Amino acid sequence: MKISVIGAGLGGLSSACLLAVKGHQVSVFEKNATVGGKMNRFEADGFRFDTGPSLLTMPEILQKLFEACKTDLSSHLDLVPLDPLCKYFYQDGTIFKNYSDRSLDLKEVENIAPQEVKAYSDFLTYSESLYKKTAPAFIFNPLFSIKDLRNLDLLSFFAIDAFTSVSNRVDSKFQSPYLRRFFKRFSTYNGSSPFQAPATLNVIPHVELNTGAFYVKGGLYKIAEALHNLALSLGVKFHFESEIEQIMVEGKKVEGVQLKSGFKEFSDLIIANSDTTETILNLIPGKSISPRKKKKMATIEPSCSGFVLMLGINKKYEQLEHHNLFFSDNYEREFEQIFKEKVMPDDPTIYIASTSHSDQNHAPAGSSNLFILVNAPYLSNRYDWEINQQQYGDKIIQELEKRGLKNLSKHVQVRENISPQYFYDQYLSNKGSIYGTSSNSMFSAFNRPRNKSREIEGLYFAGGSAHPGGGIPLVVQSAFNVLDLIERYEKL
Repeated sequence: MKISVIGAGLGGLSSACLLAVKGHQVSVFEKNATVGGKMNRFEADGFRFDTGPSLLTMPEILQKLFEACKTDLSSHLDLVPLDPLCKYFYQDGTIFKNYSDRSLDLKEVENIAPQEVKAYSDFLTYSESLYKKTAPAFIFNPLFSIKDLRNLDLLSFFAIDAFTSVSNRVDSKFQSPYLRRFFKRFSTYNGSSPFQAPATLNVIPHVELNTGAFYVKGGLYKIAEALHNLALSLGVKFHFESEIEQIMVEGKKVEGVQLKSGFKEFSDLIIANSDTTETILNLIPGKSISPRKKKKMATIEPSCSGFVLMLGINKKYEQLEHHNLFFSDNYEREFEQIFKEKVMPDDPTIYIASTSHSDQNHAPAGSSNLFILVNAPYLSNRYDWEINQQQYGDKIIQELEKRGLKNLSKHVQVRENISPQYFYDQYLSNKGSIYGTSSNSMFSAFNRPRNKSREIEGLYFAGGSAHPGGGIPLVVQSAFNVLDLIERYEKL
């Protein structure tokens, strides 16, 4: 079959590899000049930054992809386990180092919440139980047809803790304000608010704390590069700086893609690694999708976005690890501003990844690269990034100086910003969101757009905006879902 893939993000690259190894003729059309989508990198004056994901979990899914393509992950990427996983800084000066080594981790818990060491272990057991109940049913399952639903264990379904919020469940388990804040942060991994998202998202701590987290030697962009090289070796053709004007549809079946240049590529199947909402609203001819479907897609709440500040500094701050998080004073107020008021928080939680801590060649000798991320609202008319991004970047630097990074502003050699407006302009993500759809309602985490269109034959969806969600492992899994559905419904 002749297959066109829209977008060379991880979902598109993974789909291209899985289909090319099956003998299909695959072409990838990418709006930008490089692969990776939001997984990208920035380099200047000897400083190197990953501008997308900074952590890899569930590497077994990536390994499964390489094995399906008749090779091995270790031949392409060098994964480095991280320990400590992250260092947390609280407003009152308390510090918590979170380790994957459980004995070291529990000692740290004993230092900040001595009465809740058992509660901490119990919570991780609870988190693991959520994973066992949700993974087979909701992650490794396309959830497309009655056939998929037959395999669901209804008793497990009612035990996934979807009827209360992340915040309420965490508060019921802990009295310590430190541990409450710590466990509520994980729902931000898929761009949701812990005060709105279902407690099912308490599965995320299991993935990181129980099974471990990894860095890729050389930077996480190496994943995109490895998949690109794998796809090339399998005969996939790439067309860069080739933005799609529309998906051509004849009747109710895809016919191919038309580029903004006017070029047309006819194909049997199309896999959209482009944002699902943007694809349905803007790339499909009006009469090919029902008004009801378009209205539904237009009302989907995007995930939050992010404001990124990349600083190359001529100094090393010894208190920083590879991953660091500086908590705000009022976490609930922060998310109220992001999701309800849709403005930047007055007191943001600040995440810093310094890959030069593990990769010395990511910064000149004696220097550091600081990738700084603050959760941000998706685009609306309530916040003007053109006016505010320089000022808000200054605010973050000033706050970090107050939190112990003394004279940070005086050591800056390289400074670059990425705003939600950039995420929209560069990647056409829905309202500049990072993680696709939010999970800020009871079952929204399980109600993402499916990996196959029900209205247009031959149209499939991969990537973080489709099922099962955002993050490296889930995006790669979306490509397996696409493959499953293609083999199920197409005459190959």
